[in-house]
Amino acid sequence: MVTSIRLAPEEEARLNALAERTGRTKAFYLRELISSGLTDLEDYYLGQEVLERIRKGEERILTSEEFWSGLDN
Repeated sequence: MVTSIRLAPEEEARLNALAERTGRTKAFYLRELISSGLTDLEDYYLGQEVLERIRKGEERILTSEEFWSGLDN
């Protein structure tokens, strides 16, 4: 899939410098950033959805006693 992004000039300069110094492509580093950052973004935004369901009473919450007793099984 081909995607394009617009970087701030200082970010582009840093990316260019890193690519030049290491002999890797800018695309390599962009893929690395996306791969490593995507899990964090998923955790954050999907966690926000769960938190909202908890606030609305739509998500079941375990007490600490329920949690710990469930580990005995």
